[in-house]
Amino acid sequence: MQRIAVFGDNSFSLEAVSRLDLQRFDVLLVETDPARAEQASAQGYKTRAIDFRNDEALKSVGIGRDVTILFCFYSQDCDNVFLTISARALDKNLKIIAIVENPESAPKLLAAGADKIIDPYQICARKIHELVKKPDLAHLLEQTVFGRSDLNMAEITLPKGTNLENTQVSELKLSERYNLILIGIVNQTMGTELHFALDEKAHELNAGDVLVVLGPAREIKSFKKEVDDVGTD
Repeated sequence: MQRIAVFGDNSFSLEAVSRLDLQRFDVLLVETDPARAEQASAQGYKTRAIDFRNDEALKSVGIGRDVTILFCFYSQDCDNVFLTISARALDKNLKIIAIVENPESAPKLLAAGADKIIDPYQICARKIHELVKKPDLAHLLEQTVFGRSDLNMAEITLPKGTNLENTQVSELKLSERYNLILIGIVNQTMGTELHFALDEKAHELNAGDVLVVLGPAREIKSFKKEVDDVGTD
């Protein structure tokens, strides 16, 4: 089982741990404050409280030994830079992912040895921009995600002979016809990776493509029935 260490002193680190698949990964949350470590432990998470500025303490939690992925989620960029430098010195093959508070610190983190930088402000700005460009999506989210509790996510495979074949993603209009949100598409000719719908508007659908949709169960069932019926005509 792959070992992951998440270092942080804020709610972001705890949120990251809660979203990792604990069945697939051995995840350790590393805190600097023993009280916070106890609170996280009480919630069922594996935790340790150490001084990340001490190399021996880093080794004690597996850095340089069996930890393969390190998340640096401290609220201060200087702490993330320090941790990245120390961890990289202990393990040149360690995958290091760091959060950045100030975008100007990103080059420093990369120079220190980080493999990937996460800028939460940039992510939020991109999402807001997407919503501004798609006011109908913003309205739909308001009516569904924030207004209803019967949401489901489903994968719908397009059968051979579907009349959706050669239809562009931008022409589906699932929000208007079914009150559904198209999250993304798995294009079988390109592998099993999910491509987000906002980046695939010009993609022409083919039999075998998988549509990942979000919405009320009844609407998902109606859309799937129509797709399946078309495939059997």
